[in-house]
Amino acid sequence: MKRILSLFLCLVLLFGISMQAYATGDPNIDGGGGGMGDGTSSNYWNPGMDGVRVTIVEADSHSIASTSVDLTNKTPSANIIDFGKVCKLSYNGGRSLSPKVNSYSYRNPAQSLPRIISSGNAGASIEAIRSYFTDAQVLRSLCGYIGFDYESLIGGEYKLMVEPLAYFCYSGLQYAMTATEAALYDQQENGRLRSWMGSLTHKNLPLAIFLQTPDLGYPAWNGSKTQIVSNANIISSLGIGIVRFTEQPDLPEITEFDYEYRVDTDVITSVEVSGGQADPDNPVRVQFTIKGATYTVSNVFYPDGDSQLAWVRWHTPSEPCVVDIQVSVSGPGTAQGIVRCNITDLSGNDPPNPVADDRNDSYTRPSSTPLKEEVISANWGIWSPWWQEYWVWIENWEKCWHTDRWTDADGKTHRDRWYHWVDNGWWEDHGWWEFDYESFSASLTADMSIVPDDMSPTATGSTLKSGYGVQESVTARVRTDQSAAVTAAQNAVTYFPEFQYLDYWRLLDRTITGKSSSFEFNNNRYSTYNRRTHFTPIWFPDGAYTPYTWVLDCWTPAGMLSLNLTDTVTIRGNLWEEWHIAPANP
Repeated sequence: MKRILSLFLCLVLLFGISMQAYATGDPNIDGGGGGMGDGTSSNYWNPGMDGVRVTIVEADSHSIASTSVDLTNKTPSANIIDFGKVCKLSYNGGRSLSPKVNSYSYRNPAQSLPRIISSGNAGASIEAIRSYFTDAQVLRSLCGYIGFDYESLIGGEYKLMVEPLAYFCYSGLQYAMTATEAALYDQQENGRLRSWMGSLTHKNLPLAIFLQTPDLGYPAWNGSKTQIVSNANIISSLGIGIVRFTEQPDLPEITEFDYEYRVDTDVITSVEVSGGQADPDNPVRVQFTIKGATYTVSNVFYPDGDSQLAWVRWHTPSEPCVVDIQVSVSGPGTAQGIVRCNITDLSGNDPPNPVADDRNDSYTRPSSTPLKEEVISANWGIWSPWWQEYWVWIENWEKCWHTDRWTDADGKTHRDRWYHWVDNGWWEDHGWWEFDYESFSASLTADMSIVPDDMSPTATGSTLKSGYGVQESVTARVRTDQSAAVTAAQNAVTYFPEFQYLDYWRLLDRTITGKSSSFEFNNNRYSTYNRRTHFTPIWFPDGAYTPYTWVLDCWTPAGMLSLNLTDTVTIRGNLWEEWHIAPANP
């Protein structure tokens, strides 16, 4: 159910007032009442002289967890009689009335109460009361008055009990009473309070707030909503509302990814956000702070029990370093995390200068090429919420009065009044958020070609003599249905069998167009002609010569795509065979 806060309000007012679609959960609401009748100079109530008594109760044990506080917009009489700050639970537990004079305390809340008790045309608004008791600032203020921790209140272990209060004159004396106190006092007065003030104390006051569904051991009220009720019914069932707080959703948690990136590279950093439900009423926002710059990802949504990746695309520094990314998540709750990124430089490990008299008599050919991490496809998705409408008709039966005037044969005017019941109800949307999951993917393909350098004079096809150079070309392509969330492959590193695919390697020179990449050797500083070549060692034995290339740094929200490539040329003979010694011409 759509929520403003994770609160559940169980308040019922005297009259049903036309309401818009609300967002507080499944309301426990009903109401009734009637006219107030006429008072006397010694027994009267002025409309608007009302308030509430608020008490915090443990949800499971039903025990009282706080002192009670009376809230009102008015200034009651200084010599008013009250019975102390005693809640309905205490009276039902056996507490008796104990009148006090000149000691009444109350609070005028900073945010004014809505009207609590209806009177004639001065109706109380269900919507206003519900909104009031689900307002976070109001609840914080209540906790301040009572001396209770706000986060504990809304954590799901406590409930807020709300009792309607009336300030009125009875037998010439001013009183402050809850509905329960009025019923108990009427028992002491042998029914005299009900006789004089029944329209207030035994109808509109107890029917101002009551339960639609059972809670805290009190039943739902299914009796008359328009007639005076008995003391027994008031004491057992009426004049009580409950604000239920659902257990707070888990704070969004971050599953931290520690990344290793390369210098001068476009990368994507992701965090997985979970906990509770994130929807348009409770959206999650993720902020990444990277080297002093803040990147914000708003409107992160996911259903309860699931999660959503949130990511940021950024460019790594040009020098090796460690970058700590501060991540903060706000939404139904908050959490913070740090993603530590190690920025490395793959350049600078080129093979040494080969010379013509190199030897390696102990060399053994590697039995296989190594395989680095290889991930050629990735999948991720985005949750999109949509509102599932569920319209419910809320009945609101009211009397529609009619008047007829007529004159009889004697010229005397008569007036008749009658009424019929009209349902002036309304539709409420009791819908909820549904979610669709849109999947995305990316895949990486690549090819590698090793060929003899064009400057090798005796090379044929893929065969050359050792000591000459080879050239390499690599092409890579990324296919994805969410281009903005994926980078091209940005690095490729080639390792060589003469070094057991260890110690030395060449970082290839890259050219990127869109999601396509091409790589080749950088210019070799040991090449006479500054060629893009790698020289095979002159001592390399005949047979297969197989360089190995790792294509990497294709970044997606789900991580890095990379793959392993190999290609082979054949060594047959060495460059010394191209030379011979002959006598000079005589």
